[in-house]
Amino acid sequence: MLKLAQRMTDNFCAGVCASAAQKWRRLDEWRSGEGGDAAGNGGSAAAGEGEEKVRMMARHSVGAPGDPPGVVLSATTSVRLPATSPQRVFDYLRDEQRRGEWDILANGEAMQEMDHIAKGQHHGNAVSLLRPNATSGNQNNMLILQETCTDPSGSLVVYAPVDVQSMHVVMNGGDSAYVSLLPSGFAILPDGHCQSPNTAHQGSPSCGGSSSSSSTGSLVTVAFQILVNNLPTAKLTVESVETVSNLLSCTIQKIKSALQASIVTP
Repeated sequence: MLKLAQRMTDNFCAGVCASAAQKWRRLDEWRSGEGGDAAGNGGSAAAGEGEEKVRMMARHSVGAPGDPPGVVLSATTSVRLPATSPQRVFDYLRDEQRRGEWDILANGEAMQEMDHIAKGQHHGNAVSLLRPNATSGNQNNMLILQETCTDPSGSLVVYAPVDVQSMHVVMNGGDSAYVSLLPSGFAILPDGHCQSPNTAHQGSPSCGGSSSSSSTGSLVTVAFQILVNNLPTAKLTVESVETVSNLLSCTIQKIKSALQASIVTP
């Protein structure tokens, strides 16, 4: 399971990086047909407030080992939460009891942690296997593999849905290289504005290396990878782009509401 989680996190980090062949494009570029496959399926439309901050990238997967075949749409955005500490964001996102508040895979309910493997002394460094609540109906055959990593420089919460049968194979010593994964997740960084006890009323000093200072805000990057069509030769539609964009924006809003982050700077 640790080997599978390592591949998942590596794929997530690689998936949010642009390359010469695959570049992130703004939502309005996809709508106007400049994004690639969506050309001709919809006219130009003005981006709504904040939507220009969403970036998307599409790729056609032919079904290499560990990669599901079809059209994969990646979407990402970053927001600053000036009044919410990175630790608070990290603790919230890895809390399986509150996962239904933001994760569509949880179907609005808490999740159960089936397995937990610590990866260090800090309790936030771990690999977990989560299961949606039994009342979630058709999602009973799905599990969530999650890896969380944290240190003073930042944190990661990376997860991917996996089917029960595949995880049984892995847990029984089978080859994890053939388990298909499309990881999504969050990167959480300090926003660089700190407040120490001695300077609480003198503005926001730079963080430096003082252990007495703690970041008062967070920079949160969220990235989704979603299989929008099972056929590698299929054309990406504007409707798929809009659906994934709305899911991303909705997730950010739910997290903001749960954390009572009254100020969000895109």
